Parts: sequence; C-alpha cells; structure tokens
Amino acid sequence: MTRLFAAFRAATFLFLFAASTVWAQADPMDYDAWEKVATRAETAIEEGDSTTDGLEALRSELSSYRDRLLGLQTAGDPRLSTLQSQLEALGPPPEDGAEPEEISQRREELERQIAQLQAPLLRAQEAYSRADGLITAIDETIRSRETERLLQRDSGPLNPRLWAPAITSLFLPFEEIASEVRTNMADEEKRNTLLDELPMILLLIGIALLLLFRAPKLIDRLGAWLRAKTRRGTGVWSTLLSLLRLLLPTGGLLLIVLAATMSNMLGLRGTQIIFVLPLMLFVVLVARWLAAETFSSDDDVNTILLSQQRRTEARYYVNSLSWLLALNALFAYLIEIGEWAVETQAVLGFVIHLLCGLILFRLGQILRRAGPQTEAEASDEPVQLSFPSRLARLAGQGAMLVGVIGPILSGIGYFNIAVALIFPTIITLGLFAFLLILQRLIRDLYHLLTGKPLDETQSLLPVVSGSVLALVALPVLALIWGARVADLTEIWVRFQAGFSFGETRISPTDFLTFAIVFAIGYILTRLLQSGLRGSVLPKTRIDKGGQTAIVSGTGYLGIFLSVIIAITSAGIDLTALAFVAGALSVGIGFGLQNIVQNFVSGIILLIERPISEGDWIEVNGQHGTVRDISVRSTRIETFDRTEVIVPNADLVSNSVTNYTRGNTLGRLIVEVGVAYGTDTRKVEGILYKIARNHDMVLMNPEPFVHFKGFGADSLDFDVRMILRDVTKILVVRTEVNHQIVEAFKKEGIEIPFAQRDIWLRNPEALAGPPQAPTQSKDPEEPTS
Repeated sequence: MTRLFAAFRAATFLFLFAASTVWAQADPMDYDAWEKVATRAETAIEEGDSTTDGLEALRSELSSYRDRLLGLQTAGDPRLSTLQSQLEALGPPPEDGAEPEEISQRREELERQIAQLQAPLLRAQEAYSRADGLITAIDETIRSRETERLLQRDSGPLNPRLWAPAITSLFLPFEEIASEVRTNMADEEKRNTLLDELPMILLLIGIALLLLFRAPKLIDRLGAWLRAKTRRGTGVWSTLLSLLRLLLPTGGLLLIVLAATMSNMLGLRGTQIIFVLPLMLFVVLVARWLAAETFSSDDDVNTILLSQQRRTEARYYVNSLSWLLALNALFAYLIEIGEWAVETQAVLGFVIHLLCGLILFRLGQILRRAGPQTEAEASDEPVQLSFPSRLARLAGQGAMLVGVIGPILSGIGYFNIAVALIFPTIITLGLFAFLLILQRLIRDLYHLLTGKPLDETQSLLPVVSGSVLALVALPVLALIWGARVADLTEIWVRFQAGFSFGETRISPTDFLTFAIVFAIGYILTRLLQSGLRGSVLPKTRIDKGGQTAIVSGTGYLGIFLSVIIAITSAGIDLTALAFVAGALSVGIGFGLQNIVQNFVSGIILLIERPISEGDWIEVNGQHGTVRDISVRSTRIETFDRTEVIVPNADLVSNSVTNYTRGNTLGRLIVEVGVAYGTDTRKVEGILYKIARNHDMVLMNPEPFVHFKGFGADSLDFDVRMILRDVTKILVVRTEVNHQIVEAFKKEGIEIPFAQRDIWLRNPEALAGPPQAPTQSKDPEEPTS
C-alpha cells in the first residue's frame, strides 16, 4: 500500500515539475553554483558511499540545472541569426585572398561578434552534457542498489527459531500503547485537560458516528431525489454517490482520530499508530467500492461479464484482500518506525503473502471465466469476447501466476521480490477495475446528456475514451510497479528536449507552435472559401464550374501557405528538409507516380475546366453527370443512379465527350424506312411537319430530312434536328417515333421489315434415293 500512496505523491510531483519548467528556464544560470553541485555529484558517484535518498536529492538538483541549461540552448540570442545572415550576404572569401580591405575587416568583425554570442550557448551545451551524464550515472547507481535489494535473500520464515521472537515482538507496540494510556490517565494534569476538551471531543465523536452510520441512508435518499429530478436510465448519480459513501466514513474516522489526539491520553506510540487507522479504513472502503461497482449484482452497473454466483465470490475475495492490505499497511508502518524486529517482518509478512496468494489465485480463476455465459462456452465453442472480457481473462492469468510464485519466493527468503510482485499485482487489478468504472461513467454521462444509450458497436466514443484513460493510467501503472519519479521526469525531459534534425533541434514547443499556427491558417482558409462560395462568387458572371475551381484553388493555396508559415514560425529550417524531400522524390517517382499523375491532372482540370459539375460527359464508355471534381479523381453519377470514380488522369489523357459544355443544345437523328413504291416527297413532307411541330426542336438551324438511299429492304430516311435541351433526347426520340408511326398509318405508308424468299434448285434431293421393293419369303420353302 505504500506504493499506492507513493504513486499519488509522484503524480503531484510530476504536475509541479511540468508547471515549473518555464520558470526554471527563465531563471538566470549561476555557473559557480552549478560547478559546486556538479563536483559534489561526481565525488558522490566516485566514492559510492552516499545513501539512496541523498543521491535522489542530488539528482533533483542536477535535473533543475539541466532544465535551465536546456532553456538557454533553446532560447539562444536573436542577434545571432541576424549576424549570420549578414555574414552570408558577404559571400565566401575568395580563394586567392584578393578581397577589399573594407570587406575583410567587416567579415572579421562579424565573425568576432558571432563567436562572442555563441560562447554562452557552447558553454550551456557543455554544461548540459555534463549534467546529463551525471544524472545517468546516478540513475544507474540507484538501479543497481534496487536490484541488489530485491535479490537479497534473508533467513526464511519457515525457520522455527524465528517464530518465538516474532510472536514476542508482535504484541510489544500495543502493550506500550496500553502502558502509555494508563500512565496518562494517572496524571491529574492530563485528566483536567481531558475534561476541558471533553465537549469538543464529544461533538467530534458525535459527528463522526453520524458520518459512519447515518450517512449511507442520507446518501440513498439524496440519490433517489436526484434520480427523480433527472432523466432516468443512467447510472451517473449512483456512481457519484458511491464515491460520497467512500469519503464520508473516512472523514468520520479522521474526526475520531482528532478527538483521540485532543484527549491527550495517547502517548508517543499511540499518536504515531492511530493516524494509520484512517488509512486502513480508506483502503478497505476503496476495495469494497471497487468490488461493489465491478462485480455488482445489477447487470447495468456490473463492468465485467460474469455470472451472479461468480460476482458474489469475487466481492467476497476482494473484501478479504482489502483487510489484508490494511493489515499490511499497519505492519509496514510499524516496521518503518522500528517497532518490530526483522524476524516479525519475515514471519508475519509470509503469512500475509500466503493469504494474498491464495486469494489472488482464486480471484484469477474467476476472472478467467469472464465473458458471455452461453451454451457455446459450455461446449468449448469459440465465443466472441469484448475487450474488457479479454483483458479480465489476461489479468486473471497474471493473478494466478503471482498467487503461486509470490508466496514461494517469500517462503524461501526472497521477501522483497515477493512484496514487489504481490502488492503491485493487487493494486494493478484495482487500477484496472477503476478504469472500467470510469469507462462506464462516460457511457452513463453520454446517456444522461443525450437521452440515448451509447451504441458501443457504432460509436467511437468508447474507443477514444478508453485510449485516453489507458494513456493517463500508464504513469500510475509504472509507479505501482516500482518506477521512480525520476524515471518519469526523465522521460518528460527527453520529450521536452526534442530531437535534432540536421542542425535544427525540434522540441514539443515547436510542434505546439506548428499546430496552433497551422490551425489558425486552416480556419482562415475555410472561412475565406465559405465567403467566396456564399457571398462573392454568386454575384459574379463566372459559371458554376469556374466558381468551384476558384474555391478549390483557394483551399489548396491556403493550406500550402499555412504549412509553410507554420514551419517557419516553429523555427524549423526548411533547408534541412530539402535533403529528405530529395530522397523521397525518388520513391514518389516510382511508387506514387499514379497518385502524383492524378493529382497534377486534377489541378489541370480545375484550371482549364474542360468539365464542370453538372456536365453530361462520356468517358471510357461511361455516360453520366459530373457530381464532384477532387484532386485525385472525379465522381460521375450514371443514369442508372450508380457512381463511377474516374481517375483524373483518364479525363486529361483520354477522349472525353461533353454533351453540355457551354450550353445544352444537341442534335437528334431519327432513322426510318418506308416500303418501295412509296411517294418519297410525301414521306419527306410528313417528317418535316413532325420535326417542326415539336416544342423541343429549334427552327434555327431548322430540321433537315435526309433521303439516305435505297436499302435492301426499304427506302431509308433520317430526320436531323437540334434540341434545345439535349438531356431530353430520349424523351424527344420516343415522342417523334410515336408520331411517325401514327402519321404513316394514317397516310397508308408501310414501314417494311426484312423478308427473304428461299428457292430450292433441286427439290427432289429432299426426298432421297428411291428404295427397291422387298420380296417376302415362302413359308413353305425349305431353308438351308
């Protein structure tokens, strides 16, 4: 349990460390003080006689100086870039040395000023490297000591000679507390002090009893009132009120401790030990709360899918573990203040380890059965498991393994390894349960705010929230398993220092600057596009395709400029990226040539605008209406109401027929044939009349009836007419065909169809050759 509270302290320290980074960078550097600290650190590392706490304190000082040195390197001097630009403007010195004296003097002066400004930066870089090396050496020393401590083997608790001293020292602290209380009760002055403070003590005890025993019922009433005032169907209030149930009894026990302290009846030992009681109660209540929420009998509250019987068993085992954890916290504190002997630590520790191992093993067996309780599972058929169920099964396997290995290691004398395995495993299971409760709380909040239950199969919210919670829990998990606060701060320092790219150092601050500037540029670009599309361009005479091209071009140009400005604002040297761009160009030329070709073709389409949105085109045998022109492809909606994605390269390199480019005029040709012997002039007049009387046919140019010639079966004509809207070509063709049939029928004009006459040159060949008559035999004729 000491690790758990060390984790909370470490998290607070990390926050303060991150918040103080800016202040540390702004603090001026005292190199004399730095030299003293560095020398002291080198001496401590070389001699190796410093305590671990002393090394940690020394490392903290070195880390503070290292942060300041990093700030000096990052800040630099703004005059340095100006002087370097001036020096580059003079150009390189001539090889033969023939340079005007004025330019030569100016060059020397600039070089002197640059060297003078670079001196503090070089000194900061040297000191930073020294601090970084010293911190690395201290970390290695501390890790080696921790490894030796873990691998240290003491006399095993199974040695009977240790049992008697252990039992003797077990009750010694409590006997001392009873002796101190009897002595204080016999002191008249302290009895008078007790009587003076008695009203306040009774008041504190009364409030404490109220919080311990009456608070749960009041919380239940408050929960019923809140649920009546808000939307039903969510578990938000039950979760929040369960947290309140956790805090109020702990506060009540704190009041009892305060009352006991005010009584002045406890001695030194009693005062030291009594403050552990609220911690023990808090551990028990937290474990009970996690068990009640994780293995609840209510299916809507339960976070791990188990049967009712297994949930009941799991709650029982978790509650048992809570009392063992509370006793371990008490024992660890008594050992820390020197009240117990080493023998007591080994023997009692083994008993606690053994009990914890048995409970962990059984709890792991229960978690391994997490998942749907179906007939398919009973018949060993594969069952689709959710991520919490898979994680619960994995945690169950780990708990079973630790439940076996931990007590064995403790029994053969490796007490420290057993402690480093058993209790972090228990706390990790609690952290896992807490994350599942938070995930359920997010789901309930969504239900409460929207009025709709969260569909986890369709929504990204569970995935995103789970990822964020897991990311936040990683530092806490590292601290639980023995990571030092310095290890986490070292990761933050490495992240803050960034990485070098050529001669340019890129830090998280640069990334943040890049993201902010690019976001501003992107938003401004979208606002400009919206203004052009909605207010400016509709008031001009530019067609729809041109307006789309202008809006798209503005978007591409704005995003490009935003990237360039963001890179420049972040201080990233673009010349360093030129080498990478040159190397990538080879890969782009071979692997991405089709994408680049389509991209360039899309730019050409937007500039030349051979097609626009709404045009009826034909490409690659596909007819349809252009719906969208993007950088890589164009989306066409066919007349079958299907969408065809055409690469832009096909529209640029292949032949494209645009039926509606510029206008919707188009020609319709209707072919018809009449029987031989029909008056062709009459047919021509009828066709002219039909074409001229149709509303969709233009009179300028007027329709034309073409007498094509003499076909094999008919006299062939076609009617050529210009339609005012070519998109109606099928409707007009159908109507004209109907009118032709009706007019020809009225005038008695025949529309022939193909007929063939078959002449048989030798019809007798169909009958076949003549057959000879057959003679019947005489039945009386003998046979041979």
